[in-house]
Amino acid sequence: MADLFVAGKLKHLAAAQPLAVRMRPRTPEEFVGQQHILGPGKMLRRMIQADQLLSVIFFGPPGTGKTTLAHLIAASTQRRFVQLNAAASGVKEVRDTLARARAELESAGRRTVLFIDEIHRFNRAQQDILLDDVEEGVVVLIGATTLNPFFAINAPLVSRSRIFQLEPLTEVDIRRILEAALQDPQRGFPGRQVRVTPEAMDFFVRWSDGDARRALSALELAVLSQPNAAGVVTVDAEAARESLQAKVQVYDATGDEHFDTASALIKSMRGSDPDAAVYWLARMLAGGEDPRFIARRVAICASEDIGNADPMAVVLAAAAVQIAEFVGLPECQLTLAQAVTYLACCPKSNAATVAIGQALQDVREQRTVPVPRPLRDANYRGATNLGHTGYQYAHNFPEGFAPQEYLGVDKHYYQPVARGHEKIFRAYLENIAALRAAADNNGPAAAPAVNPPDPPDHPAVGNKD
Repeated sequence: MADLFVAGKLKHLAAAQPLAVRMRPRTPEEFVGQQHILGPGKMLRRMIQADQLLSVIFFGPPGTGKTTLAHLIAASTQRRFVQLNAAASGVKEVRDTLARARAELESAGRRTVLFIDEIHRFNRAQQDILLDDVEEGVVVLIGATTLNPFFAINAPLVSRSRIFQLEPLTEVDIRRILEAALQDPQRGFPGRQVRVTPEAMDFFVRWSDGDARRALSALELAVLSQPNAAGVVTVDAEAARESLQAKVQVYDATGDEHFDTASALIKSMRGSDPDAAVYWLARMLAGGEDPRFIARRVAICASEDIGNADPMAVVLAAAAVQIAEFVGLPECQLTLAQAVTYLACCPKSNAATVAIGQALQDVREQRTVPVPRPLRDANYRGATNLGHTGYQYAHNFPEGFAPQEYLGVDKHYYQPVARGHEKIFRAYLENIAALRAAADNNGPAAAPAVNPPDPPDHPAVGNKD
């Protein structure tokens, strides 16, 4: 009687399971996607098949198979398997689980596999509780997280585990999973003959955005909401759209998506691809990213990657920063799109970036270069006695260039490229170099015939240096 009672409860629980749970793969061969870690011959597949497990952390977006992999391990291992959810478990539950695992190992020699879903929800203290038993092999830890474990999980725990990163499923993968559900008479839709139109199938595949759980849940909702006429259910494009009314934007403005998408935006502008750049901009805006953060990244790109190849880039970027600050969304998205596409289409140069990097390195690591005496301030009493003389005012020379020393050491930090506006700078500096060489060969330059008073650089203080 007791067995019948238990069997009845299990039957009722099984009947309540959603399609995404019923269709969970039972063997590695049924698992779809993630072939980079679970394909034939891959380490994780060999570990599961040989039941030779090490502590692992599965990291990836929702609906990509993290929990499924844990259940595959549970089905294949001869070890005791325990599952906890970090969102619902406290320190007491963790300590009790570890104590029982140790007792099981001591008394029966049987190790425990401990699966902790959403392990990033454990705080640092809760994660630290796991360290000793994981290191001693009392438990084999399987953690699942949607956040980067190198940021969300304690470094000692990460160092004791192998990290496997899961990627969003491809459209081909999602289609295979949906077709498997439609073709499985026991786990799919028992008692129903389901027909999904090609347009509906395409909609499920595209709008699930690589999330198998979302695709299966939408299919189940579309099927169960249709009339079961003569045992046949037809899901058309309209039913599919109703089951997936809005696409969920997978974007964490404080996590990996934030940094990865910002990186993609910068690299697309640097790589002169306006289409990619405006797409990543749209991803960030749709995900709720602060437009001021985007504008700051655009401003950095304008100087770091374009510089003097197009001096207007930094002007446009500065305007984008101001408009993002004072106007805000939704209107500032137009300015950001203008700035992003403009920067992507600009000629590129990092000559100024390289120049300041090399100069700063010399300032920090090399002997300090003193200011040449002719360049020092000569607008105070006693400056002449200190030797602050000999400055040659460039505008008094025919070429607007005075052939004198401005640094005191032979260094060439700024090397303009032969692109964009820097072509002009490069030609100008080559001409200056020729004039300097001629002056060096011909001796000191003759004094100009007309030598008007030097205009002050800073009229407010009368400084004409």
